[in-house]
Amino acid sequence: MSMNRREFMQVLAAASAAGFVLDSRSLLAAQGGERFYDLPRFGNVHFLHFTDCHAQLLPIWFREPDVNLGVGSMQGKTPHLVGEKLLKAYGIKAGSREAHAFTYLDFVQAAKTYGKVGGFAHLATLVKQLRASRPGALLLDGGDTWQGSATALWSKGQDMVDACKLLAVDVMTGHWEYTYGDKRVKEVVEKDFAGKIDFVAQNVKTADFGDPVFKPYSLREMNGVKVAVIGQSFPYTPIANPRYLVPEWTFGIQDEEMQKVVDEARAAGAQVVVVLSHNGMDVDLKLASRVTGIDAIFGGHTHDGVPQPVKVKNAQGVTLVTNAGSNGKFLGVLDFDVKAGKVVDFRYKLLPVFSNLLPADAEMAALIEKIRAPHLDKLQEKLAVSEGLLYRRGNFNGSWDQLILDAMMEGKGADIAFSPGFRWGTTILPGEAITFEHLMDQTAITYPYSTLTEMTGVQIKDILEDVCDNLFNPDPYKQQGGDMVRVGGLAYACAPNEKMGNRIQDMRVKGQPLDPNKKYKVAGWAPVGEGASGEPIWEVVARWLREKKTVTPRKLNSPRLIGVAGNPGLA
Repeated sequence: MSMNRREFMQVLAAASAAGFVLDSRSLLAAQGGERFYDLPRFGNVHFLHFTDCHAQLLPIWFREPDVNLGVGSMQGKTPHLVGEKLLKAYGIKAGSREAHAFTYLDFVQAAKTYGKVGGFAHLATLVKQLRASRPGALLLDGGDTWQGSATALWSKGQDMVDACKLLAVDVMTGHWEYTYGDKRVKEVVEKDFAGKIDFVAQNVKTADFGDPVFKPYSLREMNGVKVAVIGQSFPYTPIANPRYLVPEWTFGIQDEEMQKVVDEARAAGAQVVVVLSHNGMDVDLKLASRVTGIDAIFGGHTHDGVPQPVKVKNAQGVTLVTNAGSNGKFLGVLDFDVKAGKVVDFRYKLLPVFSNLLPADAEMAALIEKIRAPHLDKLQEKLAVSEGLLYRRGNFNGSWDQLILDAMMEGKGADIAFSPGFRWGTTILPGEAITFEHLMDQTAITYPYSTLTEMTGVQIKDILEDVCDNLFNPDPYKQQGGDMVRVGGLAYACAPNEKMGNRIQDMRVKGQPLDPNKKYKVAGWAPVGEGASGEPIWEVVARWLREKKTVTPRKLNSPRLIGVAGNPGLA
């Protein structure tokens, strides 16, 4: 796909107005996407990896976080770098196309200059292009694929199952997939995926006898080299999501079992062993230091777009740890050179998927159109216009989350509101219409119930402390990888480096200290307990948006942070 002269000059003009300095590579990219994606083949074993696309079939806007704090031994280390700190760490030129892909910097103007990202039709083109130069390359799907959009929810993930089959995914693991229930997951794996896609998860076992629910790994041969791909599903699925959806399965990190599976794969002749993980990057880094014999971990869950792998030393060698972002925005490409049964060298590139640089694959575009056609009227309903940037992502709050909080508080007459620290959800630029589809991008889950509960000040603090520990426990194995619960109506301070019980401080409602014994009306949504009920959150927010018609920029209710000055995970 190439631009005509007029379009090319418009790109240059927009970039100039934004103060960008486009280097020669970016200029070439503006004229021809194939040059931006010209990635020479290296070695003889090849992996392509995407993760956490959250059912986004179309190109989208997606803003990266400006707060991604690392604590303990992870402070100041990948993936806990944002903005200029990330650019400096990886030698990425400010104002470049890559700078826009990997950071939040100058987001609105850069988005207008460089266009939308992702889209399965554009991803399909890139996958085909890379496969053409890499015989036998395996396409790995790290999970969180069947959830995150209206059409995925309404079809119980079938739209994404069909899209991934057409994309020719080879191996997959899961997380949000399990929120459709154990029977639905098994149905897809045993019917749709049979003979086509291997669903692997070494850490998912039956609760009664500890038998494997899925294949622990997939063993393939590529260019004369045996390759094993071990699956690692999200370890905390029954805690972070409703247990009743997978009542007979156990999860967990299970690094000792992982070591056994690695050894088993090696014994079966695998010369290259990789892990397709949904642990979250901090957990993967610790796992890599404890388990030997893994050449690379293709990570997901925490949505970190990491330009280069982290090399982790362990007792017998080095493991590469990667993470490939989210929302279909990136495709990771790892090439290994294998000689005499061992990896001797590698090349890695995390490619941003810019939809205006990649022509849409006709077959995938036709499938997407077919999937969406019956629902277009509902999806395209214009609920309101946003005057400000709406995004979700960051340790503490985002303007989309704030909008949901505001809608709940007004709609339910609550003193305080909680919204989960979900990391999925697309972005809307100032002046754009908020459609029902955009709203579903933030709320499409199988347990969407909105609630209004009376809680004491003590209970409120306990909830905040518990979630904060999930995020900032210095031991990665005790983190669950989400962001902090979003809070409306309650001002507070947060000290991430303190111990549990001391992180949440100075809580105030309408300027007054939170009374530990007083009961407050607290609105929320997405309860994980069985038997919950309530109006779906999207109905609550849609009604509020229709009444507003125009939504002013949201004022973020973010905590005052203590003890994190100078942390490179804070903009």
